[in-house]
Amino acid sequence: MGILDQLIQRVSSKNKRVILPESTDERIVHAASLLKERKVAHPVLVGIPEEIQKSLSEFGISDIEILDINDSTLVGELAQLYKMQRPNVSEKVALRLVKKPLIFGGMMVASGRVDAMVAGAAHTTADVIQAAALTAGYQKGLSSSSSFFIMEMPDGRIYFYADCAVNISPGSEALADIAIATASSYRKLMGDEPLVAFLSFSSKGSASHPDVDKVSRAVEIAREKDPQTSYDGEFQADTALSETVARKKLKEPGNVAGRANVLIFPDLDAGNIAYKITQYLAGARAYGPVLQGFAKPVSDLSRGAKPEDIVAVAAITCLLS
Repeated sequence: MGILDQLIQRVSSKNKRVILPESTDERIVHAASLLKERKVAHPVLVGIPEEIQKSLSEFGISDIEILDINDSTLVGELAQLYKMQRPNVSEKVALRLVKKPLIFGGMMVASGRVDAMVAGAAHTTADVIQAAALTAGYQKGLSSSSSFFIMEMPDGRIYFYADCAVNISPGSEALADIAIATASSYRKLMGDEPLVAFLSFSSKGSASHPDVDKVSRAVEIAREKDPQTSYDGEFQADTALSETVARKKLKEPGNVAGRANVLIFPDLDAGNIAYKITQYLAGARAYGPVLQGFAKPVSDLSRGAKPEDIVAVAAITCLLS
């Protein structure tokens, strides 16, 4: 059984509620029907009920929960909660914002009415991140969001790659936040301890450059913020992945070098290139990108996502709650 099947099997027993605010997109409605049919999670659609029911009828399903985005009582309650979180916002502005599907969905997550939100089929990643930041807010101790991919190798080994989709050129603080968020995601999804390697073209000072300094400083920050997790680096990729290489290159390899299961890339160039090379040359399966770093689970979709992709992201996101 592959990792995705394992995750879907796990989440199906938890009765999680996931809100899908882009109900005007046929793929979202189809994905909702699959989530319901396979008992992966309890889907909640947002929009105009009559229009959604018409779309659902095409897939032979009619008993999916629908929230009317024009329901004045519910919109009023969510707007009041939004205003409590942001006192400087007027009631009029709060009401207008909450009637936007992504903000509506985010406030449903923030209020605890649902466990997670998945969006992005009809909105940009920036739109989804902004909505999540305004509603769910950031995880305690973090000030930015990021993403990760689950990389399943042909032999069954699992690695988490981050950040491969959001942060173009993170500084040391942001890089540390990416590592802390990914370690948390790994722990929740894999049920095991993350061994987090910060990657570079240098291994523990084998090269000198400001880019190396950025990574080594990020390691220090991550350790200060989250001393219970194993962070190490800076490492070249072979030092992080091969115990034989680690013993040759390092005087004191530690418990991460050669055994890393979470790889933190120094910038988006490195991360995006690496996951695609791993996917296409090594034959790995890549699941993601999954957003992380928010106080409650919100994730993004590729705008080219198929219904099966949406089901997969929904399953993973629900397990992060």
